[in-house]
Amino acid sequence: MKQLLYALTLVAVPASAQTYDEWSRVAATDVVILGEVHDNPAHHDRQAEIVQDLAAAALVIEMLEQEDATALAADPAAFADRWAETGWPDFQMYLPIFLVHDGPIIGAAVPREVARATYADGVVAHFQGDSVAYGLTEALPEDQQNQRIELQFQAHCEAMPREMMGGMIEVQRLRDATLAAGVVQAVADTGGPVVVITGNGHARRDWGVPAYLARIAPELRVISVGQGEDGVPPEGEFDFVLNAPAPDRPDPCAQLK
Repeated sequence: MKQLLYALTLVAVPASAQTYDEWSRVAATDVVILGEVHDNPAHHDRQAEIVQDLAAAALVIEMLEQEDATALAADPAAFADRWAETGWPDFQMYLPIFLVHDGPIIGAAVPREVARATYADGVVAHFQGDSVAYGLTEALPEDQQNQRIELQFQAHCEAMPREMMGGMIEVQRLRDATLAAGVVQAVADTGGPVVVITGNGHARRDWGVPAYLARIAPELRVISVGQGEDGVPPEGEFDFVLNAPAPDRPDPCAQLK
């Protein structure tokens, strides 16, 4: 663990805030939430190294529902065709994570039809857990709501009115809470440590999965790791932020300009 974490410290952002002793906290935690930019292969390489070095008892992933996650855990190399149907980036980027993991995989994806319904009905109508305990019945603070609206507006290439972003936020809250519920299940089933593979937006400590875990399982020791690109950290608060080069990618908003 120490050799890997020291290497990661060298690319952490900002380096002055990351020390060997701080990184050693990762080895003693219950839950490590590893953010990513989904199409960055370097981010997935980093995740695979950490999963292997932690000897994670379980993975929780945002990409699959449980039936597919169980099939993936049983035979990762045979899962490529099914993965391709999900619309997530190239399976070969993710495969090393699953090959180094010997244990259950908890699928915490929100089905598309449920996401669509949540956009219209709100998160409380579709969350499968205790909405009150998770804080889903509470309105978001105004400043957070406004910040989320702007982030969603930018993420959707400014192609939709800001007035439509409220439904997107409800879907995001559902995904965060569903991932948190998956973590609680995984810890109960295995004792941990549990590693979460997810996008940076879900990994952020201020309002992502860690915020829900702090409410429903405050006894868990949780570390959040964000991954930036080209020296630019991801939005939000994290315990650690790592950096990697950005891959060449087309402008996702080009066709809308």
